Amino acid sequence: MQVITEDRMALFAEMESKYEQKDTEYFISLLEHPDYVVRTRVACILVDFGGEDKVPHIAKVLKNDENELVRHEAAFALGQMSYSSAIPPLTDATLNDPSMFVRHEAAIALGVVGSKEAKEALQKALNDPEHPVVESAVVALSNIEFMEKLSKNEKFAKLTGG
Repeated sequence: MQVITEDRMALFAEMESKYEQKDTEYFISLLEHPDYVVRTRVACILVDFGGEDKVPHIAKVLKNDENELVRHEAAFALGQMSYSSAIPPLTDATLNDPSMFVRHEAAIALGVVGSKEAKEALQKALNDPEHPVVESAVVALSNIEFMEKLSKNEKFAKLTGG
């Protein structure tokens, strides 16, 4: 299996140019690209651009992409963005995504966002049939509690979210 195809290399070169131009619309359009590798990279790029306006686009990927790796990356991206508007889609993924891999990452991301709002979903995730999801919920709940009670250093608290 050839991982780096000519088509992929050409598109990555175009993406690099569009990245330098901070062409948000271009990258949003790539969230529908047939290549899951492209969609995965785009989620990371949109996080790097920053801005809460990217949350609905990444949340749509988290909800609808057929590839669990892409959904996992979308969950991670929403956690890194740390906007409270990411809590509803992360909650939905934590409780309902068919992939344990995605539920685990969405739970961790809720802990990174670190809001009291996320606690209810994480409490429910403690009953997930998959042990890694339960462990992720424990880590996330611990992080939220730590952020509420102890830490004045938000950056340090976010680093403990995994």
